[in-house]
Amino acid sequence: MDVAKLTRFVDRCWAEEVVPRLVEYIRIPNKSPAFDPDWAAHGHMEAAVTLFAGWAREKIAEVPGAQLDIVRLPGRTPVILIDLPATGGRKGDCVLLYGHLDKQPEMTGWSAGKGPWVPVIEGDKLYGRGGADDGYALFGALTAILALREQAVPHARAVVLIEACEESGSTDLPHYVEHLAGRIGSPSLVICLDSGCGDYERLWLTTSLRGMCGGTLTIRVLEEGVHSGDASGIVPSSFRILRRLLSRLEDEATGAILPSELHVQVPPERIAQARTAAAALGPAVHSKFPFAGATTPMTDDLVELVLNRTWRPQLAVTGIDGLPVPQNAGNVLLPEVSAKLSLRLPPTLDGERATAFVQQLLERDPPYGAEIRFHAREGATGWNAPALAPWLERSLARASEAAFAAPPAYMGEGGSIPFMAMLGEKFPQAQFVVTGVLGPHSNAHGPNEFLHIPTGRRVTTVIALVLADHARA
Repeated sequence: MDVAKLTRFVDRCWAEEVVPRLVEYIRIPNKSPAFDPDWAAHGHMEAAVTLFAGWAREKIAEVPGAQLDIVRLPGRTPVILIDLPATGGRKGDCVLLYGHLDKQPEMTGWSAGKGPWVPVIEGDKLYGRGGADDGYALFGALTAILALREQAVPHARAVVLIEACEESGSTDLPHYVEHLAGRIGSPSLVICLDSGCGDYERLWLTTSLRGMCGGTLTIRVLEEGVHSGDASGIVPSSFRILRRLLSRLEDEATGAILPSELHVQVPPERIAQARTAAAALGPAVHSKFPFAGATTPMTDDLVELVLNRTWRPQLAVTGIDGLPVPQNAGNVLLPEVSAKLSLRLPPTLDGERATAFVQQLLERDPPYGAEIRFHAREGATGWNAPALAPWLERSLARASEAAFAAPPAYMGEGGSIPFMAMLGEKFPQAQFVVTGVLGPHSNAHGPNEFLHIPTGRRVTTVIALVLADHARA
């Protein structure tokens, strides 16, 4: 294959077609069902599906045997399924390429002139919600396949699957995987374009993903609020009980999760990769975060920071209810307080068992007999990548050099992609390439989220090269 010609094709497609479509996509507030229960009535998800499918249909119109379907199961978000036949090589094989098009909610704190539904291009960055997480995936995957066809380079049958429920835990996806099992087949290679990158200088391959235990912890001590001068010292503070319960789970001095039931033994090869990644990134392991004032990381040991983020459980309180804003807060003892908890789990820990354990831990022996309830979401198990086949390891090394002029790097990610654990179980013999464009300061889920456009182009080139090598493997 002519790599220079491949690169020109990819760059031209991104400049003339992908970026303009992503600008349109960012304007659509297609929040995931967990954040927009009335998504079907609002029509934003349908608008995003129509945009994606319309572009894809144009691109595959002249590909013999190619099919695109918008698949809809009753009461569930739709999926886009694109099936492109093989062009030589492994005729009986297939590759599954995955992404999603639903988005996280708005979040506050966007810079002046920017917003979640306001696409802004500044230099190499396209700002707005969803461009990097994960709107670019369909465009990148299909562009890579079409780039091979432009040079008549063989590839296996390719199935592109784009879901619309990932940010809600992919609750609809298992039903579609089962429904479409006959059409998907048994892929020998799975490519996921919904992950992160340590920097924008090289290809980053994700080796693991953490699981998730989430839910809302509610403490109720009174039927109604009462004067704090009258009741304090007699009625226990609902907020103090919240602090006490969280201390069952987390050491407030260090942030370490206390129960051994929520830890696993970190595999030696992942520790070695963490050392390599920490050496490559240096202070960027933590400097990419917008620390306020003199705030420092939890430790100075860069390797420990990488392992904390990828293989150790960590707790975040992401929401509080029952506490009035300070300007409206009277001298009242609060009857009830609720905290939304997000507990990241080690990749190999069973998510459902961990969630059941956390619920029992928080609800047992309620202090002062207070009403305690942990409304748990379904636990999600993480994912630990299988060992790379020799052909794939060589292919990724060559592709990274060709696209980034640097060798690839390997590191776990702290987030969750529920689809990966599901596919790992369903296709135990498959190889996995999990990568993405969410690098330093790209701020997925937060304010000023952006897509680094050159990285999107380079990742697209990598995928094309890997698909070509897969056909020859």
